[in-house]
Amino acid sequence: MKSTILRIGLLGLSILGISLLHYLTPLHLHYLHDIFQRFYYLPIILAALWFGFRGGLLCSLTVSLVYAPHILFQWGGGLTLEMEKYLEIVMYNVVGGVTGLLAQRERTRSLELQRTARGLEESYNKLQAQSQRIMTVEEQLRRAERLSTMGEMAAVLAHEIRNPLGSIRGTAEILRDDYRPGDPKHEFIEIQIKETERLNRVVEEFLRMARPQPAEMRHCSLREELETIATLAANDARARKIKLTLEPPAADIFVNADGEKLRQAFLNIVINALQATPEGGTITIATQKTDSLYEIRFSDSGPGIAASALARVFEPFFTTKPDGTGLGLAITKKIIEAHGGMLEMESEVGKGTTVIVRLPAM
Repeated sequence: MKSTILRIGLLGLSILGISLLHYLTPLHLHYLHDIFQRFYYLPIILAALWFGFRGGLLCSLTVSLVYAPHILFQWGGGLTLEMEKYLEIVMYNVVGGVTGLLAQRERTRSLELQRTARGLEESYNKLQAQSQRIMTVEEQLRRAERLSTMGEMAAVLAHEIRNPLGSIRGTAEILRDDYRPGDPKHEFIEIQIKETERLNRVVEEFLRMARPQPAEMRHCSLREELETIATLAANDARARKIKLTLEPPAADIFVNADGEKLRQAFLNIVINALQATPEGGTITIATQKTDSLYEIRFSDSGPGIAASALARVFEPFFTTKPDGTGLGLAITKKIIEAHGGMLEMESEVGKGTTVIVRLPAM
């Protein structure tokens, strides 16, 4: 708006200035008048370029009205002698109209090109978003294929590994009775039994992930579930000299979930945080509501995770721990997604890690 007023003012001042030159210059200096009358084309062309056909024509008519009295009264109005000056007035209007029309068409074409460019940009963004969705679906299909393969392997593992493990452990327990505590062989047998138990847990976790049991959905108090997890992890946190803090919601909130599986998912997250956090560190569990979701944030002050590893933390069998199985977070993600929720992880090396669980509100 300000630029329009400024342009109109500039055109008005230029027309007024040129007209004053005409009226104040003696008539015998006719060559100056010839120059001045051509100065009028400057505001006419500018008006046409700035305001289109109507602007150019309106400016040329204004110039005609201002210039005509000079011809009629100062030059005497001789039609035959001053025909060129009358023709000049005609040319003012022709130039104003034609230039304005061309400028208006050019502006219209420019706007159409801009709209076309915006449309192409929107189409490109949509295609890019669709491409991203396709890639996401492909990744989900690949993950589903891997899990399907794992399910087929589960029966073989159950038969080929668990039964021999039971025999090995039973034999080791029998042999342990033959040696007193403190005997080197007794210690070796204890190690054998513990490693057998650890291997058996790996197989059980694998089977739970590959063949999950149907969930029993009911109204669960999110506050109670988190308090239970905090109580279960409290002793471990004290032993590791880690401060575990629960910041429950102000009011009790409920979700539709299988409480046992939800506790398993939360406990997996807290155990990972305890294992990653050094002595003297902190772990905070906080809950808040965002839109139609409850957001539970598990934040630790551990060393953080590199970006290359962060992109793979939910993949089965991927782990950064020397004695880890790489199944805990994969199982946790599967549980949360089965509840209609989402599991995300944010981390920065040297600044800790935050696991974010989002569950639909009731």
